[in-house]
Amino acid sequence: MPHTDVIGAEQQPLGLRVATPRRLLMCRPRHFDVCYSINPWMHPEKPVDNNLALLQWERLRELYISLGHTVEVIDPLPGLPDMVFAANGATVVDGKVLGARFRHAERTAEGPAYLAWFVANGYQDVLWPEFINEGEGDYLPVGRRILAGTGFRTDQRSHAEAQEFFGLPVTGLTLVNPNHYHLDTALSVLSDTEIMYWPEAFTPGSRSVLRELYPDAVLASAEDAAVFGLNAFSDGRNVLLPQAASGLIEQLKERGFHPLGVDLSELLKAGGSVKCCTLELREG
Repeated sequence: MPHTDVIGAEQQPLGLRVATPRRLLMCRPRHFDVCYSINPWMHPEKPVDNNLALLQWERLRELYISLGHTVEVIDPLPGLPDMVFAANGATVVDGKVLGARFRHAERTAEGPAYLAWFVANGYQDVLWPEFINEGEGDYLPVGRRILAGTGFRTDQRSHAEAQEFFGLPVTGLTLVNPNHYHLDTALSVLSDTEIMYWPEAFTPGSRSVLRELYPDAVLASAEDAAVFGLNAFSDGRNVLLPQAASGLIEQLKERGFHPLGVDLSELLKAGGSVKCCTLELREG
């Protein structure tokens, strides 16, 4: 399944990058809490400020709207504190919806909840998956290719399932650092031909694949990766990412992007940031 043809990712001159309006799905953290631990970021003994989480989330939503994006909102369900991380709820490409099947019991009810939203909103090409996948946490479309993570959450067999469903090449990448348990915590899509990532999050073979495909990628430092700087969203010009990722912010400016630092520190207590809160509805 892996493809190793080089992506022609010529850097665009400053000022020529164009933002493309996107349609996004988000979920208010009304029931957000850290009451269990399924990743190294989660410490139930530490208090969570739900009002602050809501405030930070609302600022992110308002920022998307101010940039010209359309934001749909799914109602959060009681008892699902991680439902705020909408990126995990599905993968949408060309209007086709691949549902999410979660690895941990604490999150399994999120998959059907998100799938029900898509059905209720008129999506007809919907697939409930056979194998575990955690949505855009581990599936990141880059142009007409899907980069697919495995190693901690998503079953590698789901990569073939996604390729067959979407009819697009799926390139598997294996994660090795438990702090970066989803692909979207270690790699971010900047445009149809450009990505940024932290090499040490991947196996040597996966690093080689990324170098072959994206030789001009932005490489994150360990410090920027540690503050979830790669859990970012790009519309082709504006890149929303954690404000603490100062090194990435400077690199993005040099590439002609317009980085916008965001504070989602309260949601980071559950191991999520900008991208985790954002599911792109790609209509094709």
